[in-house]
Amino acid sequence: MKKSWNAEEKLQYERALYAQGCRSIAGVDEVGRGPLAGPVVCAAVIMPLDEENLIVGVDDSKKLSEKKREQLAEEIKKRALAYTIVEIDEKVIDEINILEATKLGMKQAIETLSITPDVVLTDGNMTIDISHRQHSVIHGDALSYSIGAASIIAKVYRDKMMEEYAKTYPHYAFEKNKGYGTAAHIQGIKEYGLCPIHRRTFTKKF
Repeated sequence: MKKSWNAEEKLQYERALYAQGCRSIAGVDEVGRGPLAGPVVCAAVIMPLDEENLIVGVDDSKKLSEKKREQLAEEIKKRALAYTIVEIDEKVIDEINILEATKLGMKQAIETLSITPDVVLTDGNMTIDISHRQHSVIHGDALSYSIGAASIIAKVYRDKMMEEYAKTYPHYAFEKNKGYGTAAHIQGIKEYGLCPIHRRTFTKKF
């Protein structure tokens, strides 16, 4: 049986911080660290945490269907107190490496929020170069409501972007693989070579 959505579980980190006096709690997450092409996309979001404004179903974006993600992304953007989405392109990824590019994207996303957060929740074991208090949560996109919301808007944004790129570069099936190294994508590289949005440091062996 599918486990039902549990607000107590999803808000455990936010409520603990709220009890310490934190009022603006930002969740930040990235999508696209692994693909061979396209940017890494980072989102930061500050959600209202009162019962009537909670969005049931917010979870790790990878666990949700495309349709559900898109519905939730619209709802998150509508209800968020503040949100930002930042993309770091393949040139920067090649220049500074994917980990540093991800940290840079997260930093920019947090620092451009229209509300200054009291604390930032990050997914995984990630320390970002910011002046705000930060707290890392392993599997945060599944365990924290705020990080889950960030993961959803980042994923929907990046997926749409890769679908647009598929129109310009039709040989790699970006609309299906979103830049990840699937058989069809690798076959496209072998036949047509690299396109401008390929990450050169990720595709050396091709």
